[in-house]
Amino acid sequence: MNDKHFLPITKKELDYLGWDYVDVIIVNGDAYVDHPSFGAAVIGRVLEREGLRVAILPQPNWQDDLRDFQKLGKPRLFFGVTSGNMDSMVNHYTANKRLRSDDAYTPGGKSGFRPDYATTVYARILKQLFPDVPVVLGGIEASMRRLSHYDYWSDSLKPSILLDSGADVLVYGMGERPIVALAELFQHANWREHLSECRQIAYWDKDIESYHSEDYIRLHSYESELKDKRKYGEDFVKFETESNKREQRTLVQPYGERLLVVRPPYPVATEAEMDSFALFYRMMNAPHPKYLKRGEIPAFEMIKNSITLHRGCFGGCSFCAIAAHQGKQIASRSNESILAEVRDLIQRPYFKGHISDLGGPSANMFRMEGLDLEKCRTCPRPSCLSPKICPNMQLNHKPLVDLYETVRKMPGVKHVTIGSGIRYEMLLNDNKEEDKRNEQSQYLRQLVEHHVSGRLKVAPEHTDPEVLKLMRKPDFDKFLLFLEKFMQANRQCGKNQQLIPYFIGSHPGCTIEKMAELCDITQKYHLITDQVQDFTPTPMTFSTALYYLGYNPYNGKPVYVPKRMEERRDQHLFFFAKLPENRKRIAQLTSARNRRGSRPKGGCSTYR
Repeated sequence: MNDKHFLPITKKELDYLGWDYVDVIIVNGDAYVDHPSFGAAVIGRVLEREGLRVAILPQPNWQDDLRDFQKLGKPRLFFGVTSGNMDSMVNHYTANKRLRSDDAYTPGGKSGFRPDYATTVYARILKQLFPDVPVVLGGIEASMRRLSHYDYWSDSLKPSILLDSGADVLVYGMGERPIVALAELFQHANWREHLSECRQIAYWDKDIESYHSEDYIRLHSYESELKDKRKYGEDFVKFETESNKREQRTLVQPYGERLLVVRPPYPVATEAEMDSFALFYRMMNAPHPKYLKRGEIPAFEMIKNSITLHRGCFGGCSFCAIAAHQGKQIASRSNESILAEVRDLIQRPYFKGHISDLGGPSANMFRMEGLDLEKCRTCPRPSCLSPKICPNMQLNHKPLVDLYETVRKMPGVKHVTIGSGIRYEMLLNDNKEEDKRNEQSQYLRQLVEHHVSGRLKVAPEHTDPEVLKLMRKPDFDKFLLFLEKFMQANRQCGKNQQLIPYFIGSHPGCTIEKMAELCDITQKYHLITDQVQDFTPTPMTFSTALYYLGYNPYNGKPVYVPKRMEERRDQHLFFFAKLPENRKRIAQLTSARNRRGSRPKGGCSTYR
C-alpha cells in the first residue's frame, strides 16, 4: 500500500490528517512541487523524517488582510521562509531591470504571485503577526544576502538580510543539516544561548568583545562600508578567500551595537549523507494537485525527468553564486542511490523513456576532489580550473562513463541526454597516458555518441582575454581546441551535431570594441550566438563586486564597467549583428570608435 502524501498546504489537509498543531510551517515564494529539485519540499521532507509535523505555505498573498499567513495557525517550533528556488529579484527582472512577464515557478507560468525581496517581505509579516515565534530564513535569496551586499536593483549597498527582514536566524547553503540542528534547538526555551553550537547559520550577538581571537574573521562594520567602498572591497576579499577553503572560520560583522555572526559551513557531505538527502522515495515527485486547473509549472516540466548526481562546483566563475551557496567542494551520491532513483523515475506515470539529465552544477565533476585533501583544507583559490587547472585536482571521468553506460542499458530507459553544462577545459589533455587513465576523450566520445540531442551547449562566455580573466574562464583558444575535438568525435561517431556556445555581454571589463571583436570571431568560426545574456549583478559574487567597486578588490586595479543601460543594450546588439534591424546602430558604433582612433583589431566584419 502506498502511504505517501503531499505535505499539507491547506487547513482542510490538516484536518484530514488529524493534526491539531503543526511543528514547522515553511513559507515559500514558489508553488509547492514535491520533488528533490525544489528546496522547500526537500527541507520539509527532511524535517518530516525527524518526526515533525511540517506544512507548506506556498505563495501567500501579501497584499490583502494577510489571512493566508494565518490559515495554518501558529507553528510549535518555527517558521521557515524562502523566496523559492531563485532570488526573487532575478525571478522578476531582466538584466536591464525590465519586469518579466512570466514566472517558471508558478502554475501556468504566470507572474505576480510573489513580492520583490520576497524573503524580507514574508519574514516581516510573520514577525508582525507572530512576534514570539522564531523565523528562520533559507534558500538562495537568503544565502547570498547573508552579509552586507551590493543590490543591483536598488543600486545600493544593503545590510545582511537578517537586519532588513527582522528574522531570528539564517541558514545558508544546502540546508538539510543546519535545519535539523535548529529544529532540535528550538525545542528548548534557552535556544538563543546555544546558537554558537550550530554550523552554517547566521544570527545576532551583543557580546562583541568575545569575537577577537584568530578563530574569527572580523569584517569592517556595515556603517563603515557605507562610508567607504574600499572597506567593502576588503571585506569581499576576506569573505571570498575564506569561503573557498575546505575548512573555514566564523565571520563577524558589526552593526551598531550588535554583531552579525556567520558560522562556518558543515564539512563536505559524505556519500552516505548525500544518499540520505535524496528523498525521492518519500516524495510525490509532482506539483500539488491544487494546481491541476491552473496549468503546468514550467520549472517542474523542465526538470521532472532529470536526476542530480552531485553538489558543488570548483569552476569558480566570477559571476556565479554556486560556490558561495553549495560550496566549491564536490559532494556526490552513490551509484546505488542514483540507480534507485532511476528505477523510481521509470515507474512514474509521466516518464516516457527519456532522462533529460544526469548532472549537477557542472555535469562532469561527479566524484572529483583534490588528490591531497590536506592541501585543499586551507587553499584560498576561488577556482581549481582558472587561470590553470590545479595540479592537485584529479579529473577522472571513468565514474561518469561507467554510470552513463549503466543507466543507458536499464530496461525502460530509451535515451539519456546530459542537460547540465560541461566544463570543456577538463576534457583537454595533451598527455595521452593521463587522458586514457582519466577517460577524458572516452567521456567526450560517449557524450557525443549517446547523450547529445543534436546540440551540445558549453559556456566560453566571451572571446576577449582580459574579460575572460575577470570572469575566471579559460582563454578562448581552449574553446577552439574543444570545438575541433568535438567535431572530430562527431566524425568518428558518424554524427553531425552542433556546439552551441553561451556568451555574456556587459560584464565588467567588456567594451563596445571587445563586443565587436567577439562578433568578428564568432562569425569567423560560424558560431551560433543565440544563447546569450547580459550580465546581471547578483549579490556576493566577484563580478558584482567589480561592478559596484569599479576596480579589482584583489589588486586595486581599475576595471571598466558598462553601467549605462544604453551601452548595455548596444553591447547586446553585437550578438545579433546579422539582423537587419541592428545593422544601422552597429555601423554607427563601430564607425564612431574608428573616428576616435579606438578601432578594435577586427571591428565587426559585417560592416567593414
